[in-house]
Amino acid sequence: MSKANNNFEDLIRRVGIDAEPGAAHKAKLRWQMLSAFNKTAQRQEAGQMIRRRIMRSPITKFTIALTGAAVLIIIIAVGIQRSKSDTTTERRPGQPNPGATPKPEHDPNMAPLDIKLPKKMFSGTKEAIRVANLKKLTDESRPPFLAPVGTKNVALGKPVSSSDEEPIIGGLEMITDGDKEAADGSYVELGPMLQYVTIDLEAMHNIYAIVVWHYHKSERVYFDVVVQVADDPDFITNFRTLFNNDIDNSAGLGVGKDKHYIGTYKGNLIDAKGVKARYVRLYSNGNNNNDLNHYIEVEVYGKPTQ
Repeated sequence: MSKANNNFEDLIRRVGIDAEPGAAHKAKLRWQMLSAFNKTAQRQEAGQMIRRRIMRSPITKFTIALTGAAVLIIIIAVGIQRSKSDTTTERRPGQPNPGATPKPEHDPNMAPLDIKLPKKMFSGTKEAIRVANLKKLTDESRPPFLAPVGTKNVALGKPVSSSDEEPIIGGLEMITDGDKEAADGSYVELGPMLQYVTIDLEAMHNIYAIVVWHYHKSERVYFDVVVQVADDPDFITNFRTLFNNDIDNSAGLGVGKDKHYIGTYKGNLIDAKGVKARYVRLYSNGNNNNDLNHYIEVEVYGKPTQ
């Protein structure tokens, strides 16, 4: 045993501490431990009561709500700032914006049709025209119509035949002579009821657009306007209908879904979608003023088939 241990035992004997505590000593120790435990529990319960009172306080609730709103505002502001940083990334001049929609490139093989328009010649007082399925008349310019480069009016000067071989006014050749003015002497007047004119392009063509001028000196709507194409003059081979506003099949050519229209100096443009054909036929069945049929000019824009 070391010297330090001998000294410690000596000290215990002199003080008079029992090696084993007595019953009274144990009871005292137990009372001290229970008293300390009760005081700790009381302090914890008192702390919980204080916290509950604080949390139930209106001031505390308002402070919590205000803090939550402030946090939400901060989160939104951070999100907006990140969004801006994503879309406003600094770019060098000429560098494309990665977030922008690329603009479609111009097709060098396509070009707007060069349609020469006559003078506007509406005369007199405009009257309300009550016709079913009528397209609204507008003064806005017609959007450019794109077609393959080299497309031109292939009907110019081409032969014309008709269901009325002896027009009341004018000659059939006037329908493809290039004169689109509405003055007297510039239009052909066919007989009443259903009539048609047929243009022979004299070769197969890819047809992209057909523009029709019936009469534009005054506002008129022509009925049962039907435009057809075919490979043969009898309209049997590859016969197709490109336009039909005969809503009640009064012409017997089938019910059409296209709208009636008021003839103007701009003419009525029909999208032929590049159809292949040699012959173009146009029907009409009188107009809202009388039963006669009129044509000033018909242009067929296309290219010879390869």
